Amino acid sequence: MQEFKVTYFFDEHHYVRRFIHVESQEVAEEIIRKERDQFIEFTDSRGIYHELNTGNVRVTQISAYHHKK
Repeated sequence: MQEFKVTYFFDEHHYVRRFIHVESQEVAEEIIRKERDQFIEFTDSRGIYHELNTGNVRVTQISAYHHKK
């Protein structure tokens, strides 16, 4: 499993980030495509629960996440 950072940007100052664990970047992209224009819910790495309308997102960014050792 790989970890990917998904960032949802609402404007240049406001964003929400979550991490997903999937097999590949392609799988991560497919998940994000399937969630488009829907309400999703998740708890972030700080333990904060989010309900997000992906239809209000201006930009979605996916990147592989590598923990610093």
